[in-house]
Amino acid sequence: MQQSIVRTWIGFAAMCVGMTLAILDIQIVASSFTTIQAFFHVTPERLSWIQTAYLMAEVIAIPLTGWLTRALSLRWMFALATLGFTAASVACAACTALPPFIALRVVQGFCGGMLIPGVFTSVFAMMPENHRIAATALAGTLAVIAPTIGPAVGGYLTEHYTWHWIFLINLAPGIAVAVLVATFVRLGEPDLSELGRIDYVAIVLAAIFLATLELVLKEAPKHEWQGTFIYVCLIVCVVTGGGAIWRSLHSPHAFVDLWRFRERTFALGCTLSFVLGLGLYGSVYLLALWLGLVRDHSPLEIGTIMIVSGAAQLVTAPVAAFLETKVDPRLLTAFGYSLFAAGLIANGFANVTTDYDGLFWPQLLRGTAVMLCILPATRLALDTLTPSGVADGSALFNLMRNLGGAIGIALVDTILEQRTTGHAQALANRLQHGDADAARIVGLPVEYFHGQDMGPVDETMRAFAEPLIKKAALAQSFNEAWLVIGVLFALSLLVVPFMRIHSSAMGPGTDDDDLPSA
Repeated sequence: MQQSIVRTWIGFAAMCVGMTLAILDIQIVASSFTTIQAFFHVTPERLSWIQTAYLMAEVIAIPLTGWLTRALSLRWMFALATLGFTAASVACAACTALPPFIALRVVQGFCGGMLIPGVFTSVFAMMPENHRIAATALAGTLAVIAPTIGPAVGGYLTEHYTWHWIFLINLAPGIAVAVLVATFVRLGEPDLSELGRIDYVAIVLAAIFLATLELVLKEAPKHEWQGTFIYVCLIVCVVTGGGAIWRSLHSPHAFVDLWRFRERTFALGCTLSFVLGLGLYGSVYLLALWLGLVRDHSPLEIGTIMIVSGAAQLVTAPVAAFLETKVDPRLLTAFGYSLFAAGLIANGFANVTTDYDGLFWPQLLRGTAVMLCILPATRLALDTLTPSGVADGSALFNLMRNLGGAIGIALVDTILEQRTTGHAQALANRLQHGDADAARIVGLPVEYFHGQDMGPVDETMRAFAEPLIKKAALAQSFNEAWLVIGVLFALSLLVVPFMRIHSSAMGPGTDDDDLPSA
């Protein structure tokens, strides 16, 4: 029995490393954008597809994971996806032109997208019940630390070696993970007949739906959600999404079982997962942009500052795992989401001089809260499913988090792009009328502003003030974005009282009579 547990943990730990590589690859590229841009000689607009291609492919892959797990078994699905991810990583490093590079990022994202839900499936399908809390803590910690340290790792590799190493670094661990998973994971057997029973029409519709949704979320803020291209994408998104949902609800062999949303606690857990993705990925994106655009830090400096959140997660992970065995998971979820919301809202009162010291405590709050959000919410949602339904449920649960992240980033882009110009005009008007508070916000000497009209502004003064006004206006837009996400995160607390508690989600000393009735 002991040997079996050891083998299980070796296989599970290897899967966690593979998942970490997949998540890390989302953020590790962001810190090297300018270097890659110079290498390929392309505009920033074209370069953004490097990130979009990965995310689109990942979102498409996640709901397919349950079907592929049934067809290939968890063992071979994960091992083959890891090998595909690793091969695509090496091929990315060998590219000399942008189009094949983007195509390989699609392959990389598709394979990487299968690794994330595969790990959380294994927690419930492979680990003994008394090991699940520790397994969830390990997987959850790595899942949220990876995007936090990504900019620092990417910045270090790019500054000390070349950008190619942000992809080549996946080679050795990728091969090791594939070998270890194939050797030590023994859950289930392949059922290739599944390949002939799946509804491929629904898969194509869902792929188009998710791809166009990601495309709209990425491009619409740049076009102010207007124009023929955006309208066509929205129509295609709605039509294919409706078709995919209809076929998934009526097909006898749906590639993803949407009927699972009939279980109230699972559906509410997916709602919390969506909000967590919105806050988690949105906050990492906002903080990285703030440090780069407002504070003018280098990629390595950005990653170093953002380590605070990751360190807090590491320290609090064992505490969160211990509390989950002692405290009602609904109370832990409420506390975690409240703490995370406080960390988001606390960032909404920054000014252009806010740096490490001013960002420390909000990061600490969010980092402390992350495991308290992930552990109880995941168990509340997935403990309601039968063992055969965990794979599909995990795929849906993780898909909702990624969709939340994509929508969170789109929301941030929309606020920054549409609100900054208005803030700049308002600040300029206030300065023109001698507003000392506006001068303080912008960073101009307040002694020259006495509440009286300033009159004509010469070109020298205009050239000096304009960059300061733009940066202050951008800072105000950042504050609005933090506050909007924080309020949405706080509102998610409303669903917690309506979640039921499965008996295995309760700590010791809980009687079945204490559970709410169905």
